[in-house]
Amino acid sequence: MKFKKITLIKITKLNFRLFLKIVFIISYLILKLTKIIKLNFLKYITSFFLFILFVCQLNSQTKNSIDNINDGPYVLIKKKKLVEKRIVNGKVFSKDLSLDQYKIEYPPEKSYYKNVSKIVCISDIHGQYDLALNILKNNKIIDDNLKWNFGDGHMVIVGDIFDRGDKVTELLWFVYYLEEQAKKAGGKVHYLLGNHEYMVLENDLRYIHKKYEKTTELLGRTITDLFDKNTVLGRWLRSKSTILKIDDKIFVHGGLSKKFIDNEDYSIEKSNDFLREWLEKPMFRSRSVLFDYKKHLGPDGPLWYRGYFFDNLNETHIDSILTKNSVNHIIVGHTTNRKILKFYNKKIINVDSNIKTGNYGELLLIEKNSFSRLTSYGKKIEL
Repeated sequence: MKFKKITLIKITKLNFRLFLKIVFIISYLILKLTKIIKLNFLKYITSFFLFILFVCQLNSQTKNSIDNINDGPYVLIKKKKLVEKRIVNGKVFSKDLSLDQYKIEYPPEKSYYKNVSKIVCISDIHGQYDLALNILKNNKIIDDNLKWNFGDGHMVIVGDIFDRGDKVTELLWFVYYLEEQAKKAGGKVHYLLGNHEYMVLENDLRYIHKKYEKTTELLGRTITDLFDKNTVLGRWLRSKSTILKIDDKIFVHGGLSKKFIDNEDYSIEKSNDFLREWLEKPMFRSRSVLFDYKKHLGPDGPLWYRGYFFDNLNETHIDSILTKNSVNHIIVGHTTNRKILKFYNKKIINVDSNIKTGNYGELLLIEKNSFSRLTSYGKKIEL
């Protein structure tokens, strides 16, 4: 009986495809006929049905690709072991590992670095694994084997690996291992958290790709649970900074508003510490903690701020922000453009070059006081 049921399903799928083809051919013939006898009404009706058939076919292909997803690994930390879960062609594979198979403790990242000779910067990758790797390879930041090739340079990812695209997990593991390679070469990879990292870690899943809905279904855990503090990637993410200062430059996903920095308690390190603690939060929060939350994760906070581009600020206003932080430049993402752009005489640089669409993107290269755009094709253009 089981064999017959499976066979019937296959025949049904085959018949449905055949039906679509037959309807398409008939519709095409009717369209040809309407040109001869000029039946405009029939032409419009037929065109409508062709459009519906196209959408049905597209949905059918999307569903099949989602049903046969590949994802992982997700490494869960238990008391005496690790549990590694992978999805291969829509099937779950799980195995137990000893606790020493992955690093499970991650100290907080530093907020300040000095004497860095060269920096490359990218932001808002949003799951576009293939495009991001091509950009990095074409500009010799990694080699053809996806290994670190930037020597003692620093690479800064200014937030938003999460959401939108379908290869977020692949990107996270790529960055995870690239960090180790860079360190061995005397370089450094800085992965700063953006608003979409905080959204996913806080269970705001509005922008996850449909693939991760299937992951949730197969593994019986939400995406937020798969990155909680009892997972390898979850602990690694919670060690990351949100604001970074390298020499005379600040890197931050949204930006630093005057409203955010104009208080006696402000410092980059305090902000990073608060946001890490927020992700480790207990269920109960005091009023003062909630006030700090709104300050850090509100529209004027470092994750969501867009005022440099939409608030018609003058250069004196920008200078006051730079002076407070003892820097000459602030590099941000979050606000999308078609290429890397400079504002206020290079005092503000936006590196969100629309990688999230999967078509094109750029890197910012900083060598001493020189700024250049590195295109998807490996071309260097002075900023």
